Amino acid sequence: MIDLRSDTVTRPTSAMRRAMAEAEVGDDVYGEDPTVNRLERRAAEIMGKEAAVLVPTGTMGNTIAVKLHTGHGQEVICEARSHVFNYELAMMAWFSGCLARPISSPDGILQWDQIRREIRPLGPHWAPTGLIEIEDTHNMAGGAVYPLEVIRQISDGAHELGVKVHMDGARVFNAAEALGISVREIVKPVDTVMFCLSKALGAPVGSMLAGTGEAIAQGRLYRKRLGGGMRQAGVLAAAGLIALEEHPKLLRRDHENARFLATALARIPGIGIDAPAVQTNIVIFDVSGTGLTPSEFSARLKQRDVLINGINAHQMRIVTHYDVDRAGCQQALEMIEQVAAGAVAGARA
Repeated sequence: MIDLRSDTVTRPTSAMRRAMAEAEVGDDVYGEDPTVNRLERRAAEIMGKEAAVLVPTGTMGNTIAVKLHTGHGQEVICEARSHVFNYELAMMAWFSGCLARPISSPDGILQWDQIRREIRPLGPHWAPTGLIEIEDTHNMAGGAVYPLEVIRQISDGAHELGVKVHMDGARVFNAAEALGISVREIVKPVDTVMFCLSKALGAPVGSMLAGTGEAIAQGRLYRKRLGGGMRQAGVLAAAGLIALEEHPKLLRRDHENARFLATALARIPGIGIDAPAVQTNIVIFDVSGTGLTPSEFSARLKQRDVLINGINAHQMRIVTHYDVDRAGCQQALEMIEQVAAGAVAGARA
């Protein structure tokens, strides 16, 4: 089965499994797990932040960050298709008592002038802005990458107004690969950043939240409240260390495979895609021209041992990762072409 539903489906490598089996462990709630401590120090160093904390999921990391920077009754500015707004069970409302103020951007990249118009000061009729959240890369915008200058403009403008900026950097290492710069440089302007070990980097479990020492110390308490206080978590951190140190160099191949798929998909009748817009490891394409819904298209692909999910009424999403090589991508492409050709021919009959 060729699984291109997400980069969360990767299996731990042999090196990860060995490291997990041999990990030195302790009780992380007491701060005594040496492998977790090593991972947190290394993550903070790579991000250029004072401290970092291991959390089970990216959703928990984002939830903690929102809570750190806001008070009840405030608004969080984010892009309309952002993960924190659409796919995290309204945690900014449930846990932080905040309301999202989504801004729609065609390419998923918010500009400072868009954000500035939506910032609200304390007043008698509206909720004040508590936080600006940006997503880099932007999942549902096809892995779009924030230009570094835009991140700086947003952060500088926000800080002048006393507003903090959090980056959902679940795939920020993909952004770094695409821009050819360090992750540290990308996240330097923002106050906190969450990144996933379990997505592009391929660890079985875990995400990191990085920021100031004071913020992360408070974040540990919120992690405990959310049920994220783990014990001998070094068995997970050991795999996370390998993902963090070894797997960023694998991302170039994922990006090349995504561009290969996008270019080929553009030649298939019934498939709609903006191939030049593909920057990283996410490929979003429209199947409505085949006469099939995404769920129908997905079901026919599954019969051919290919897994790809629909994301709305017209589009599907491919996410490349290290468990599917170029040959696997080629095979998946052939199956997509078969399904599309069969559907188009059936519609004409």
